[in-house]
Amino acid sequence: MLWRAGLRINEALSLTETDLEERRGSILVRHGKNDRRRVVGMDAWGWTALGPWLSERLTLPVGTLFCVIAGPTRGHAWSASAARLELHRTALAVGVRRRVAPHQLRHAHAVELLREGIPLPLIQRQLGHSHLSTTGTYLQGISSEEIISTVHARRAPMMHASAGLEL
Repeated sequence: MLWRAGLRINEALSLTETDLEERRGSILVRHGKNDRRRVVGMDAWGWTALGPWLSERLTLPVGTLFCVIAGPTRGHAWSASAARLELHRTALAVGVRRRVAPHQLRHAHAVELLREGIPLPLIQRQLGHSHLSTTGTYLQGISSEEIISTVHARRAPMMHASAGLEL
């Protein structure tokens, strides 16, 4: 959900099952930054990946969507530090040698949306940013090579360069 919906770690960890509306493809973020509410979208792939967890979650006590699955605190809210540690352990287990942080998945979400042609104001709303300049900082992960190749590949103008100019 951090990657496919661009959620902050604390936003994801405060979700409940009732915040999810798979048919509509939406997630209600009740406690965003500064405790602001917003509705975000998540793609079909994200819902498919979440499906097995939603089935497993039904076997656990009622509570937050992402919770402790074993031990005396089974069913209780999962802490952000525990989630970060699990992400780190999982990354190491699959051979990722670089440091991986949950917020990097949010940045990846923003960059992918931009590459798919999603307008900046929509990305801003999805991420819950008050200012477009904040969204812009998320997009600094785009390499110079990508910028050059994109601009270089532009089509020629549809009219002659001198059209409309009085000589």
